[in-house]
Amino acid sequence: MQFNNIKSKFPIFKQNIKGKPLIYLDSANSSQKPKTVIDEISRFYETEFSNVGRSVHTLAVKATNKFEETRDVVKSYINAKHREEIIFTKGATEAINLVANSFGERFIKSGDEILVTELEHHSNYVPWHYLREKKGAKIKFASVDENGEIGIDEFKKQISNKTKIIALTHISNVTGTVMPLKKIIDLARTKKIPVLIDGTQGAPHSAIDVQDLGCDFYAISCHKMYGPNGLGILYAKKKWVDELPPYQGGGGMISEVKKDEITYANSPTKFEAGTMQTAEVVAFAKSIQFIKDLGINNIETHESKILEYGLEKLRKNNSVNIIGNPKNRASIMSFTIKGIHPHDIATILDDDGVAIRAGHHCCQILHDKLRIPASARASIGVYNTKEDIDILCEAINKCKKVFQI
Repeated sequence: MQFNNIKSKFPIFKQNIKGKPLIYLDSANSSQKPKTVIDEISRFYETEFSNVGRSVHTLAVKATNKFEETRDVVKSYINAKHREEIIFTKGATEAINLVANSFGERFIKSGDEILVTELEHHSNYVPWHYLREKKGAKIKFASVDENGEIGIDEFKKQISNKTKIIALTHISNVTGTVMPLKKIIDLARTKKIPVLIDGTQGAPHSAIDVQDLGCDFYAISCHKMYGPNGLGILYAKKKWVDELPPYQGGGGMISEVKKDEITYANSPTKFEAGTMQTAEVVAFAKSIQFIKDLGINNIETHESKILEYGLEKLRKNNSVNIIGNPKNRASIMSFTIKGIHPHDIATILDDDGVAIRAGHHCCQILHDKLRIPASARASIGVYNTKEDIDILCEAINKCKKVFQI
């Protein structure tokens, strides 16, 4: 599969926006879907749909087999050791909430510390805040430096004998900072502290090997990996899926229910209460196949070239201030233009068919640290080209003319 005709794989690029070709630079928010994924959702609903894990009729057996096949596909793709370590959730947000609730209920008490970073998306902060309120725990923050980076020494400084879990992003959704995960996880392991990785930005752009990383938990957002909405993956080491209590109760996650006693199903089923999003799970196998056909290393190389080209062009524009300057950066360019609110930037760019995001990107703590209320963000996917960046820069210059900057 070639990158030079990659947009033909995505039906959405057949349309124009306000008479202009769609230039989609908002993949950090949500990626577009290849036709193979869209077709698989339709095919499943047309020919194989049924609820999973309950009935024994032909359709139910087919649906259950397809559902479980995707679990094996994910296990292989991220190199998990056991299929039981793959838990389907409604999104990465629910995956992190699952850990905060189940781990927190059993292992966090008043005065214990949870270590996060100033780079975190709200999804990897608010669930820990709930735990702080409920249990009287303390949240500590590893601070970013002037480049938007957090070195290993900052983690050494923040870890104490009260640290019960470390939860951090793989890649910042504002600065694109790629965190030194191996060093952080190795440090945590020497102190027997479990680590949760918010991989929502990491999984679409880099190879994931959870055994090599050594993390305890890794959360994936499938709609950012060219997959369906409403689906996430939680990888959890087998010791945790066996030991932690269920997050939600309901049908499917039980073994036996009596009036005075309930026993739960084995992992991972005990974490998958209720009717699961079967079509989305089945279609996600096609998303992974799409990435594998391109080659994740090829994706990294392609996106890195587009990113460097974009950063170089934006730096030449004296009115543009790029947020962060990390040595190791992936797929994201957030910026401000003095005198123009990011929402106005995004609105005017849309007139040229250029889709970016504006706001705090669910990272208010980082924006407060940077002393800016919001930023504009262009984020890169497999379908982006240098020509897309050229059109972005032309649209930015038009925006400056409108505001007489």
